[in-house]
Amino acid sequence: MPNNLRNKDKISSSDMAFLGLLTILNILNMLDRNLLSAFSNYIVPDLGLSNFQYGLLAGLAFTAFYSVAGLYMGMLADTVNRTRLISFGVTLWSALTAVSGYAWNFVSMLVPRMLIGVGESILTPSAMSLLADRFPQSRLGFAAGFYYLGASIGAGGSFLLAGYLGPAIGWRNCFYLLGGIGLILGAIVFFIRETPRRHLVDSGEKAKLPKIKEVAKIAMTAIPKSPALMAAMAGAMLFHVFISAGYYDQLWFVQERNFDKDEILKLTGFIGLAGGLTGNFVGGIGSDWFAKKTGYGRLVFLSLVLIICAPFIIAYRLSPGDSVWIPVGLFVGMFQIGAFFGPFFASIQGLIPPEVRSTVIAFSIFLMNVIGIGIGITLAGLSIDLMISYGIEEPYSLTLIGFSLFSFLAMPCFLFAGLRYNHDREKLNITESL
Repeated sequence: MPNNLRNKDKISSSDMAFLGLLTILNILNMLDRNLLSAFSNYIVPDLGLSNFQYGLLAGLAFTAFYSVAGLYMGMLADTVNRTRLISFGVTLWSALTAVSGYAWNFVSMLVPRMLIGVGESILTPSAMSLLADRFPQSRLGFAAGFYYLGASIGAGGSFLLAGYLGPAIGWRNCFYLLGGIGLILGAIVFFIRETPRRHLVDSGEKAKLPKIKEVAKIAMTAIPKSPALMAAMAGAMLFHVFISAGYYDQLWFVQERNFDKDEILKLTGFIGLAGGLTGNFVGGIGSDWFAKKTGYGRLVFLSLVLIICAPFIIAYRLSPGDSVWIPVGLFVGMFQIGAFFGPFFASIQGLIPPEVRSTVIAFSIFLMNVIGIGIGITLAGLSIDLMISYGIEEPYSLTLIGFSLFSFLAMPCFLFAGLRYNHDREKLNITESL
């Protein structure tokens, strides 16, 4: 039994080791997911893709399968052995990443890309549920933020990998390499023991897990009862519109800001990595500190971070390629993405019954990815192609600034959710230690 089930205020070395393993898996997850974006200036001409087709591959084709499958996988994670489920997911997405390296046109990249989404949909709902059973609620912002170091390292690392290994071994061999590493990690995770579910241990009940239909019913009943939870989900969906714009950054840099494709990959990787990691620690540790000192929910802290970052994002999108606002904007953009994960996932787990954590997290991911990223990237591709067909100058810049401004609507959603957080916890009678 994990130590923190005996003493809820302590984090053991085994808990930290387990968190480290999940973070490594998330790094691989984000590396594989972002390879298409990082290698866009290689893959788009190599496969003869339009901006719309690229948008489908990077966005809707992946996120639709990722998010729809994630709803079922989230419910499954509330009913089965979670570490074995993660092992299956890692093995599946890694094998399909390797297969993607054989693609020769749009369709041959589309099919494995869709199925990769099924495998990757398993990790985060299962991982967040496991962390909630090992870490106290008062430190869950830290745990979620640390886990999402994987997003920053994986996203930044994908650009560094493309910038350094791409010219040396080609984009296809990079896909093969990461696929092979994932197959090894999937085999290792298979032998990791499941974590006891805290709500069953604390209640003294036998480890009887609900059926999938029961999980779905509990989750769909719990969500409408919390305005804070619904506002947080809406904010996350809107914030991911901003993230969706970033999938066109490399094409924007090369075609409208006159960067060399390999040099901008390296710059994006180093600056994005620094910004993302800084954001993870500020969002995770900072939101825990803020909640303890002020009594407000962590999402108030996140809304303040986004408000401070907003002017820098606008300057970034409007600046020429030789402006100092380009590296500053890269840093700030990845900083606020990194800062999002800890406060958001810690908050929504504080607003839902413990027996449906994975399911509600999966539903949140569905909204973020299908609407925020999937539809966002697809519409951005259509917008860019349409502007090009009409001869409009700087179609990437106009599209990306529009998407960034629209995403600012997330700020009032997070502010409301954070101010309402404690009220909803009391109303829902969620008494787990803060």
